[in-house]
Amino acid sequence: MTIAVCPGSFDPVTDGHIDVIRRCARLFSTVHVVVAVNAAKTPLFSEEERVDIISHVLADAGVTNVIVSSTDGLITDYCKHVGATVIVKGLRQNGDYEAELGMALVNRKLGNVETLFLPADPVLEHVSSSVVKDVARHGGDITGMVPDYVVAKLITALRAER
Repeated sequence: MTIAVCPGSFDPVTDGHIDVIRRCARLFSTVHVVVAVNAAKTPLFSEEERVDIISHVLADAGVTNVIVSSTDGLITDYCKHVGATVIVKGLRQNGDYEAELGMALVNRKLGNVETLFLPADPVLEHVSSSVVKDVARHGGDITGMVPDYVVAKLITALRAER
């Protein structure tokens, strides 16, 4: 039984994130999707909202071997706590690899945890949480970039932000 962790800020969760999580869930017996809380950032959605949104979307998708939670600590500490031996990260483009490689090496040193990189679905590789928020802020159509459940949540959150 191998436990994997898929960490991210997920602000908001995108179709690309869900694709990686679903593929990861086919590879490992249990997957922890972990909302990583960064005190230096001001997310659009609260930690609790992001956990709830991801849980809802995965339940709707019928993904049953996933646990959604959050942490404000080191991912390696979370991995130790749940017995995970691998971190799974989705990669969209070369820049993602360069940014993630250093963190993967640090995580191996800190927690003896390996990192597995899954390439993004080419149809979704242009989608990021930042792009989705920017498009939505300017009234663009984000259908097909985020799950339908997220579209309504995002529009509501952006209205409240104004």
